[in-house]
Amino acid sequence: DEPDDIDVALENAYYNAKQLRDSGDVDDAAGAFEDVVKMETEALSSGNNDDSDYDDEDMKDKDAGGKSPIYGPWSYKAIKQLVKLHLKSGDGTKMMEQYERMLKVVGSGNAVSPNAVEKGVNGMLERVSSLYQGSSVATTTTSGGTNSSSSTDPQVWARNVYDSTLRVFHPKTGSSPNERLWFKTNLKYGQLLYEMNETSKLQLVIRDLLRSSGEKGGSADGAGGEGSDEGRSSGGGGASTHLMEISALQIQLYSRQKDTKKLREVFQRAMRVQGGIPHPRTLALIQELGGKMHMTNREFDSASKTFFQAFKSYDEAGDPARLRCLKYLVMASMLHASKINPFDSQEARPYKDDSEIKAMTNLVAAFHNNEITEFEGILQRNEGKIMDDEFVREHVSDLLRTIRTQVLRKVIGPYTRISLEAIARELNGIPVSDVESLLVSLILDGKLDGRIDQAGGILYKRAEKGGGAATDDGTSGGGGEGGTSSATTSAAGTASGVSASSGNAPMSVSGKGGGSRGKGEIGFGEDDDGAWGYSGSVEARNCASLESLTLALEHLTASVTSAGGKGTYHQIM
Repeated sequence: DEPDDIDVALENAYYNAKQLRDSGDVDDAAGAFEDVVKMETEALSSGNNDDSDYDDEDMKDKDAGGKSPIYGPWSYKAIKQLVKLHLKSGDGTKMMEQYERMLKVVGSGNAVSPNAVEKGVNGMLERVSSLYQGSSVATTTTSGGTNSSSSTDPQVWARNVYDSTLRVFHPKTGSSPNERLWFKTNLKYGQLLYEMNETSKLQLVIRDLLRSSGEKGGSADGAGGEGSDEGRSSGGGGASTHLMEISALQIQLYSRQKDTKKLREVFQRAMRVQGGIPHPRTLALIQELGGKMHMTNREFDSASKTFFQAFKSYDEAGDPARLRCLKYLVMASMLHASKINPFDSQEARPYKDDSEIKAMTNLVAAFHNNEITEFEGILQRNEGKIMDDEFVREHVSDLLRTIRTQVLRKVIGPYTRISLEAIARELNGIPVSDVESLLVSLILDGKLDGRIDQAGGILYKRAEKGGGAATDDGTSGGGGEGGTSSATTSAAGTASGVSASSGNAPMSVSGKGGGSRGKGEIGFGEDDDGAWGYSGSVEARNCASLESLTLALEHLTASVTSAGGKGTYHQIM
């Protein structure tokens, strides 16, 4: 019964020490936890016929050469509590001393179960990491640089704790080899180094992780070899999961470095991995950064699909980041000018009325309804703190350009002639130069068949019949020298521009009355029956014929001029 009595005494002593800790008596609690360690080591030493007259330092060193461990499970728990006490009090030196002591207990033999070891070590790592993250606002470091060592610097504590842990559990050289725990610790260390912006050390960690996972192509910068893609894609479940976790670190690194080439390689490789079951949060991180990569390359369709997958992964993990990713999904969908509302999906619908998402819901509604005033108002008022997100701010100009282009095409749709000032007013009063920029983009992209008279500030759109056939001859743009394209721009009343503005008879027959180009004058609108309004009237048909004749004469004049000489002219006639 004596061992049972000792266990009861140790348990009582341990929980009494915890009560002292909870009451705020830090010094008394620390002494009580030390008594637990001493009590158990003395009991274990007596049970092995060893001399029990040890001071505390003797106990710390005895485990290396004793026939049986002088530490037991209660000692491990007590030392772990001492680490927490010193960590909470801000004494980094004593904290590290007790943590090294805790690792000695782990390496002393079978004193602690593997599950207890992993749980205790992971708990310590999370504590030091969260402590650093909490103080990171006041801590400034440069890429690859470190602050001076200090017993009060959380960054130094975190680095020392991780270094000691990796040294003890190293699969080949550690005092207590544990490949699984070493790999997980290295992953957490890599994440911490990323947050510390220590790029060079992070690259070394990624290299070690790739090598440990059997990735022979791993290089110093963490990039895998091209020849090993096949093996990565079809590896075992555990290896595949490890590769996904490593890829998450690599993608974060390359995203910060803005190394698009390596980022794309790692993302595509990660998406080809089969058989792994990574944590949904890991998969979501890869997909989110992949979506941002697509956005940077203006691949908006791919970005919207990738963000949707990232949103679902975050949602599966119960991570609040799902709302952030949903915002990115909505933004990518609008930039793609998709007609599909992202909130129509079953996964996104429950968040449609969320306070943080409500502004994005209104933004999408304004976008699909071409309500440009409401759209810009939501952004200007920063509803739902949309503009607080740096990534959203980077693409606001693209969003505005997209909806302006969308509204512009709707405004000019019914007309063959319209002033740039009139378009600017419809686009919420933007500068005429911005209108011209939008029109030029549409013309060059082949989405608008027309030309701009910059001197007069007029857009001339090439009229089309109901079936889409051109009303004039085969020239693309209707009149520049030598048959210039529809993107022809008249800077100061060139030959084509002048004849289009003054000699083009159909333009004088407008709803405004009169033949001159008044400010904001709008020409005829197209309808379902033909290019000109009032297509059923004789007047409209005459106007269309006159326009065709005028353009043909312009083309003939240009041909004669380019041929040169009267003889050539008579020959052509």
